[in-house]
Amino acid sequence: MDKSSGKAAQKPRAPTLQDVARSASLSPMTVSRALNTPQLVKAATLARVMEAVQATGYIPNLLAGGLASNRSKLIAVVVPQINNNMFTDTIQALSDELSLRGYHMLLCVAGYDPQDEEAIVAALLSRKPDGIVLTGIHHTPLLKKRLLNAALPVVEIWDLTPTPLDMLIGFSHEKAGYAAGDYIASKGCRRVGLLWTEDRRAQLRLQGAREVLNKYGVICQQAFVPLPATMAAGRAGMQTLLAEKPDAVICSSDTLAQGAMLEAQSQGLTVPDDIAIMGFGDLDFAASTLPPLTTLAIDRWQTGKLAAAMLTDKIAGLPPADAIVDLGFSLVLRGSA
Repeated sequence: MDKSSGKAAQKPRAPTLQDVARSASLSPMTVSRALNTPQLVKAATLARVMEAVQATGYIPNLLAGGLASNRSKLIAVVVPQINNNMFTDTIQALSDELSLRGYHMLLCVAGYDPQDEEAIVAALLSRKPDGIVLTGIHHTPLLKKRLLNAALPVVEIWDLTPTPLDMLIGFSHEKAGYAAGDYIASKGCRRVGLLWTEDRRAQLRLQGAREVLNKYGVICQQAFVPLPATMAAGRAGMQTLLAEKPDAVICSSDTLAQGAMLEAQSQGLTVPDDIAIMGFGDLDFAASTLPPLTTLAIDRWQTGKLAAAMLTDKIAGLPPADAIVDLGFSLVLRGSA
């Protein structure tokens, strides 16, 4: 109660879209378009709207907008790990590109168990996302059925198949493993250690590497380490392999390769003179190890950017000319092998 007037004090009123429009000297329709589809308005207009939003303290009613357009402006992204450098660039690129296109990312970590992925995606679908990004191509039958019934745009990343759920951006893990094995064998190495994790995609690379190494008549030793791949796991696996006296070690990730390199050096071995070491991924640190790490590079950033573009374009009624995009990989030769 206001003691001076005897009247109840009015509650502060939340700013509205009309308040933003008045502050920006624009029509409500223009403001709505700038907030919902910023990529369709001029940069100067968008700047005026965002300045007015900050001045008024306006919070867009995404629920009301979603009911009107039947869109939530949310894109669900499911990855196996976020403490794995292999995925961080892809996640960041996804987030950046989605933001530019007026969408927000809902990120979930599913691990490597298909049943966990199934449960997480079921929960995500109840939030009514406009599209979904999944890591890999191997999903439970129930998850596939739910996604098909939901009729949402889906992009699968980090793998390759001629029969994706909808759209696909990736590369052949078998070919990547084959390329790694072929390079090491061509250097004359005849006793090769394989330091590997046991997730499905890594196993496909192992299959490719073993195929070509067997063709060359190379003797192979294997050491498997648990997920997630860490430097400590790389050192532990390398201890096992060094007992077999290999002249080269191929690792399923750069992180394992860095640990393997440290273990070899701690035992007095010189890389690459005594033992060659090769990784996978071309992570940010790979060029800065001592010696720099020979590896296979994957365009992690382009994977995320393209996934966001393909999804939002399809939501807007612009399906891609090619639903399957093979980004391939490249051999990066440095000092470790």
